[in-house]
Amino acid sequence: MEGGEWVWQWQIIITKEMVLSMAAIVVSFMVVIIWKNMWLKPQRIRSVLQNQGIKGPKPSFLLGNLSEIKRIQSQFSNLSSSSQAEEWFHSLLPFLQHWRKQYGATFMYSTGHRQNLYVGDPKLLKELNRTRTLDLGRSTYVTNTLKPLLGGGIFRVNGSHWSFQRNLIAPQFFLSKIKNMVDFMEESTREIIRKWERIIEQSGGKTAEIVIDNEMKELTADIISKACFGGSYSLGNQIFAKITALENLLAKPSVQFGFLYLRILPTKENKEIWRLAKEIEELILKVLHRHKLQNHMSKYQNQNHTKDLLQVILENTVNDDDGSRSAWGRIWKKLMKRKSETQKMIVDNCKSIYFAGSDSTALLLTWVLIQLSLHPQWQDRLRAEIFETFPDISSHDVLDIDKLRKMKQLSMVVQESLRLYGPAIITSREALEEVKVGDMVVPKGTNILVFLTAIHRDTEIWGEDADEFKPERFEGGVSEACKYPQAYLPFGLGTRICAGQNFALIQADIALVLLLANFSFSISPNYRHSPFYRLVLFPQYGAPLLVTKL
Repeated sequence: MEGGEWVWQWQIIITKEMVLSMAAIVVSFMVVIIWKNMWLKPQRIRSVLQNQGIKGPKPSFLLGNLSEIKRIQSQFSNLSSSSQAEEWFHSLLPFLQHWRKQYGATFMYSTGHRQNLYVGDPKLLKELNRTRTLDLGRSTYVTNTLKPLLGGGIFRVNGSHWSFQRNLIAPQFFLSKIKNMVDFMEESTREIIRKWERIIEQSGGKTAEIVIDNEMKELTADIISKACFGGSYSLGNQIFAKITALENLLAKPSVQFGFLYLRILPTKENKEIWRLAKEIEELILKVLHRHKLQNHMSKYQNQNHTKDLLQVILENTVNDDDGSRSAWGRIWKKLMKRKSETQKMIVDNCKSIYFAGSDSTALLLTWVLIQLSLHPQWQDRLRAEIFETFPDISSHDVLDIDKLRKMKQLSMVVQESLRLYGPAIITSREALEEVKVGDMVVPKGTNILVFLTAIHRDTEIWGEDADEFKPERFEGGVSEACKYPQAYLPFGLGTRICAGQNFALIQADIALVLLLANFSFSISPNYRHSPFYRLVLFPQYGAPLLVTKL
């Protein structure tokens, strides 16, 4: 009995020692991992950049420069609602503007353990634009925040996954394909025109106040649904509403700048994000199901019709009944072996197109109309060009896209608005491997950041009138508009430039031509000029304009 008790006691001691040993090993392993990722890796990146003459604020362990960022940000927190027309700009990422003055056009800084390389030198921007390697991809720490919104679509993935999706989607936005979508764009815009005419008529006069940012979202959402998803715009309206709600949640600082592990906790905020993401996915699956049924009916009835974007994605990623598959589809089969993964890719790209295709163009239209309201002389110049180009614009004939693209005044106004109020104010890249950009070696793990709004308002690039709305600067094209044409980046840079930029520009041109031919615009007394950054640049207090029927 006593012997058995002795053995039992030794077993307890041995077990405790084993548990303690395992715990010590786990703790040691975690310490090594933390030390490597939080200290050694950041130090290596900073050392490589410092040896190339890159300077920046000194970071602290674990936090990096976050405390300094918070301090600088707090000094500018009230400027976004300033009555001064352009004071809002200084409240956009003020720490970057502060450090640029201190350390020059290119510098480095830290956000926690992440090492960031800010690029504001036009010559280095030119080299970034030339870089074609897949080792320079989307910054994962930025896109991880947007995962519930964009999933594994083209805006988030890197490497061969991105290459496949780009080659699948980009050709559908070539000019030859967009010509088939012009009637949808015109039809949706004329619906908005009829709606505004009813609003003005109900107001009892020729003028009514209309909050145009909401109207432009409705317009672009309708166009995207018709042109890209086969007319499933009733479901599209529900999808857009939920995407907007999800976008607002993801733009909160607590979500955008929070630690990764906090995103997996079942907080009230996270539960709402998960719920919206699930509902968006379910609605898109309904769109897919309806689209497949329509395709089967068309085949059964031997009907020929123009393929929309969704059908192209389906044909190139899902096996047909006869087992045929495009070359890219066969490559994708190797990358995405399970059917569920393929379906998820389709859903995620639909989410990306719904989000980016609608939001960006709606904001482009909103800012152009605001600028035209503030500068009525340009409104008159555009209207004269419109009636000269399309004398019979009141008829319901589809606009000639070739004539549209030759409208010089319109192009100048859109380019200038994109310079001053481009929806995207920042773009980033991550060195997935060590890459060379010009003469600079960028270490693996470095996040490259370009503050587009600051570049577009730099007086050294654009002249002393950089903050002024002067479309005439683009009269000779981008090459003559500024000192460094490579510094004009409204649609991003390098290989990952926006695939749908032609679609967005033509969509905006058609809408502006038809709206300006039917209405004049002026600033409402209720308008407050306060551009605000929340994933994109939008009017914080809305865009109420006085719309007058011509």
